Amino acid sequence: MEERETRKKQGTGEGEVSKKLEYVSHPFEPVFDKESRVLILGSIPSPKSRENGFYYGHPRNRFWPVLARVLGEPEPRTVEEKRAMALRRHVALWDVLAGCEIHGADDASIRCPTANDMSRILESAPVQAVFTTGARAGDLYRRYCLPVTDRAAVALPSTSPANCRVGLEELVKAYSGILKFL
Repeated sequence: MEERETRKKQGTGEGEVSKKLEYVSHPFEPVFDKESRVLILGSIPSPKSRENGFYYGHPRNRFWPVLARVLGEPEPRTVEEKRAMALRRHVALWDVLAGCEIHGADDASIRCPTANDMSRILESAPVQAVFTTGARAGDLYRRYCLPVTDRAAVALPSTSPANCRVGLEELVKAYSGILKFL
């Protein structure tokens, strides 16, 4: 992975902070099958997710506890359990981006994005609705995927540990919107 430095003005613009951007290519395959009815998209896997080899892999990310509660399932612990629960309940998982420059897990730092080809899932499964996790994933989907797919996405709140202002119950309520499509 390549790294490059960029200068970014912070706050009032007085003074600059140097951030290293790293080019990240999406490291794993989408999760879906011919029965997937809901597609949930993040932006791009975080460093922890890349390290753990699966979606929403940071131990404090609330995606899996939220999805399990919404689906009435026990919380999956292993990658295999997570994949199995998603497929069993007809939920496809992927990310909007195939690659980008990014600083750590900071979606606001994303530069030079390249979108994934959503037709890979949308032409292979009877997806009834597309959802994005977090504002930035929603923005990226609208900008890079919507013109190609012509399918709007519903933006859900981020389950990231950085989004601590949204509580678990509020997340469960928001994510319950997927149920009518399953």
